[in-house]
Amino acid sequence: MRYGIIGTGAIGGYYGGKLAHSGQEVHFLFHKDYEFVRENGLQVDSCDGSFHLDQVNAYASTTDMPKCDVILVGLKTINNHMLPKLLPPLLHENSVVVLIQNGIGVEADVQQMFPNTALIAGLAFICSAKTEPGRVNHQCYGSINLGNYSCKDESLFNAILNDFTNAGIQAGSVPYEEARWKKAVWNMPFNGMTVALNTQTDLLLKNPSTRQLIRDLMMEVIDAARHLGVTGLDETFADKMIETTDAMTPYSPSMKLDFDFHRPMEIHYIYTRPIEIARAAGFRMAKLEMLEAELRFLQG
Repeated sequence: MRYGIIGTGAIGGYYGGKLAHSGQEVHFLFHKDYEFVRENGLQVDSCDGSFHLDQVNAYASTTDMPKCDVILVGLKTINNHMLPKLLPPLLHENSVVVLIQNGIGVEADVQQMFPNTALIAGLAFICSAKTEPGRVNHQCYGSINLGNYSCKDESLFNAILNDFTNAGIQAGSVPYEEARWKKAVWNMPFNGMTVALNTQTDLLLKNPSTRQLIRDLMMEVIDAARHLGVTGLDETFADKMIETTDAMTPYSPSMKLDFDFHRPMEIHYIYTRPIEIARAAGFRMAKLEMLEAELRFLQG
């Protein structure tokens, strides 16, 4: 299959790079480092084995890219307003779009933009960053869960899973709502708390007070999900996420990096939308409402 990558940053660069390294045809949209990658290729420094792509199908505009069977969107959700311009040149009748993005409610909004396009949620569990041109730094983890939102072609969905697996990526299929809320269990506590307290994941868990607060926030997400009828989530999942983070290299999540580099933070889909959705169903995420307010203050 032919893959297109929109948003070749820490996420798109890693997964797209792995697919290309495994022999898949992959076409990458770059922004600031387009010329650098054209001349120097793409370097992926990875805990699972580093590699360099000498020849990269690199583009500065999607109008120059071919139509693709699968498009991986690694943009920050604050840039989703660009999708009506970026996506159409890549789409054919049977294209599927995988939104490897953070937050709740993303697919519903993108589906309104593209009513006839098949969408899949990509939930990446990965510590990865791109802080210099043409170089992705993959620190640890790297698995991805796919949640089928509107792809009616089951064989195509399974083929994407197989391509990820064959590229050395641990990939699994998870029910859509469960997939999105499972990712929120980690994202909602750690993204905001690292910004609000100007710290990293390891220090939040080494301090008993913030460790308990992180678990409380996780349980608030889990309780909201269960209130909405989402299955597959209980307090053992919160404990698993904490244990997994204990084993991580000290890490600054994407929201902390955005804040540090004076970029807009993804507050809307990571906080505002899930809080609104839970409230509409009769459940209040009180502690996360406070964290959202602190983040909006810091953003302002």
